[in-house]
Amino acid sequence: MTNKNHPAYVSGTSVMLREGDEKMAYKHTNSKGVTYFLNSKAVVLRGGKEQTIYYFSKDERPEAIDAVPAGMMVNENPRNGFLTVKRA
Repeated sequence: MTNKNHPAYVSGTSVMLREGDEKMAYKHTNSKGVTYFLNSKAVVLRGGKEQTIYYFSKDERPEAIDAVPAGMMVNENPRNGFLTVKRA
């Protein structure tokens, strides 16, 4: 899902460009040959606690991060190739 109203959206592509940002987003290609980008987002849980979630997307987003967080590793579901981040 891309936001076409975002000022850095390039028509005809699914890649979000960030002006002045020189770091590359972390990419991981699963066993099926599909490349995904790692993203993170701070969310507030129902109890009021703030937690950072990590998720993969097929397109590069503004929430993309440049590396897997320390103490975490990428895990792939062997049946469907779905990628997750879990504690190492």
